[in-house]
Amino acid sequence: MRALALAGIALMALTACDEAPAPAQRGSNPDLPAPQRGLLPDMTIPRPASWGSEQPTVPPGYAIHAIATGLQIPRQTLILPNGDILVSEGSGGYAPSLRPKDFIAGFIKSLGRSQTRGGNRLTLLRDADGDGNYETRTVFAEHLNAPYGLALVNGAVYVANQDALVRFDYSEGQTQASGPPTLVSELPSAINHHWTKALAASADGRHLYVGIGSNSNITERGMDAEADRAMIWQIDAQTGAHRPFATGLRNPTALAVQPGTGRLWAVVNERDEIGPNLVPDYLTSVREGGFYGWPYSYWGPNVDRRAQPQNPERVAAAIRPDFALGSHVAALGVAFSTPAMGAQFSDGVFVGEHGSWNRTPPAGYRVIFVPFRDGRPAGEPVDFVSGFLGRDGHARGRPVGVTVDPRGAVVVADDLTGTIWRIAPVSR
Repeated sequence: MRALALAGIALMALTACDEAPAPAQRGSNPDLPAPQRGLLPDMTIPRPASWGSEQPTVPPGYAIHAIATGLQIPRQTLILPNGDILVSEGSGGYAPSLRPKDFIAGFIKSLGRSQTRGGNRLTLLRDADGDGNYETRTVFAEHLNAPYGLALVNGAVYVANQDALVRFDYSEGQTQASGPPTLVSELPSAINHHWTKALAASADGRHLYVGIGSNSNITERGMDAEADRAMIWQIDAQTGAHRPFATGLRNPTALAVQPGTGRLWAVVNERDEIGPNLVPDYLTSVREGGFYGWPYSYWGPNVDRRAQPQNPERVAAAIRPDFALGSHVAALGVAFSTPAMGAQFSDGVFVGEHGSWNRTPPAGYRVIFVPFRDGRPAGEPVDFVSGFLGRDGHARGRPVGVTVDPRGAVVVADDLTGTIWRIAPVSR
């Protein structure tokens, strides 16, 4: 009852919805309004609702259907060489509340989440006859610790748990792991405010890249709690030796290596509590040794006065990201496309936007496509899967990981409904 009372107080304290048009915040040069700070951030979380007879909306010429339902918080997926799909299922994090607003925000966020417990496992889906229906479903591995990122390298499946990078030996056609996982490297997990550990493999298979989020919004727990966090690690796939690859990324939630160039890209969730239109989450190429601003600044040199003591030298070195996605969209998935997805979607990336909890109107709740030209974002993003946020303001789903099947399909994990969606041209 006390939680409900506090939540009621919080809701009454929220500022009224701003009627002014939202700033243009998608692209290489987003509008950045002045910071707004109040007693509480605007907190609006769409409540879950069933699809009923409806389903997500996709572009003309494409079809969508659910290839698995009833999963236990699916997060990311991995397409194996024979077309099987591995799904990581889990839910982690154990950061204590520091302030009353943390408790209130936690309660508000919980209203928009699935009530299913995380599976702490990998599930394998198989479409044996290639008709797009995955008739076989097995538990590939279990008793994991909030698994999230997945990668296949040199005959091994790598899994980024919230506390460790592990690997399983893999032979094509396996439906279950042949034994327990081997530890590759422990990962920072003392608090795990941002618990998800994104994962990608270098083009040559020598290295794994792990995205490690911050332990706070803006260093409320002190800088000691941020040791080895808000960065991307590079880990030797064989020895487990690691080093920082890039820093100052508040929460790099999904990673992908660009075909042809071998360049690492990331989607990053930016900071909160300075207004509904700050700070844009972003898609960016990741430079080795690069610093991307957190906690001292955002979108390059824009100083965040809340981070104390300030560090002007680091602010001056901060790299501007490549492409803004909009504030608080909570991007949690990224994947490069292939020509098999059709001319309109042949060159670019798909981004899964889990959806906001702290702005009105809500943002995200969709999968977008960011077109590329000459290896870089070029042009306006377009909706690829939408309808997760209904006209009634309720959420029918929340997309997380996106994976491109090279045969011509996009696979989307929806952690609210426990569903894996498959979207393909109608001729496939």
